[in-house]
Amino acid sequence: MTRSSLGLLERKLLFVTGKGGVGKTSVASAIGLLAAERGRRTLVCEVDAKGNLADFFGVGPLRFEPTEVRPGLFAMAMDTEESLKEYLRLNLKVPLLAKLGPLARTFDFVANAAPGVKEILTVGKLAYEVRERHYDLVVVDASATGHVVGQLASPVAINDLVKVGLVRSQTDWMIDILTDADTTGVVVVTVPEEMPTAETLELIERLGAETDIDVASVVVNRVLPELFGRSEEELFDRLSTPAGREALEAAAGAGAGTVLEGAELAVRLRRSRVGHLNRLREGLPADVPLLYLPFLFHRSHGVRATSVIAESLGAELGF
Repeated sequence: MTRSSLGLLERKLLFVTGKGGVGKTSVASAIGLLAAERGRRTLVCEVDAKGNLADFFGVGPLRFEPTEVRPGLFAMAMDTEESLKEYLRLNLKVPLLAKLGPLARTFDFVANAAPGVKEILTVGKLAYEVRERHYDLVVVDASATGHVVGQLASPVAINDLVKVGLVRSQTDWMIDILTDADTTGVVVVTVPEEMPTAETLELIERLGAETDIDVASVVVNRVLPELFGRSEEELFDRLSTPAGREALEAAAGAGAGTVLEGAELAVRLRRSRVGHLNRLREGLPADVPLLYLPFLFHRSHGVRATSVIAESLGAELGF
């Protein structure tokens, strides 16, 4: 597979995926915000019907019709039925949406019987926005690691089943967009923990084996900062002895021991995650960029968090 030499925000279509709970939506929304702030007209699309992308932009429920959530930044929620209606209107020139009812029911039957049909409506809609140049960048809050390969491979699967006709011609141009490394890339989000690290490496391998889609980057989220140097850690070791703790509390008060325990916990957590970071570096192809985002010490995931993550991502990209 040929890798692109373009930077992350220079692509036109980015699929953001990762194991559930690693911050996939946080990163997708931050990429969208960063791109819009740098003057790129950007669309962020939520694929999961149960997703909460709207929360990250501080807006109401998203619809299939894109909503401008910031200047130059648009957000939408995927709806395969609406995508079907749009496809029929654009390609078959069906004039009245009211006439689509029986056809839509037939499609739903076919889609359930033929895996990949609903996925291709999702991928096709996003590829269409790229082809028509409605946006400079389309960011997809895509399916989690267990399903994203099937989603991305759906045009090829349909292409293998249908050899001639309108459907074949439609999948041909989709495949051209998806397999152009300068146009499309996958961003895999992970955290420095055992299971997410293992799933990330497995996904990278599957993407290489089962698709021809470029991996634009791996984003390691929730990386703990290095708070203390070696000399400070040696000091903690001395203070952790009974004599050292007694001297510390005599000098600084009874609460000083609790502060020391917090510092020791921070060191242990940081050290416990270093091994997973090393495994990622060693397991990834050398030409896949590895980006790091800091641990945010609060539970909210609203507009402020999105801005902080976008700022950190921009720093990683050298902006």
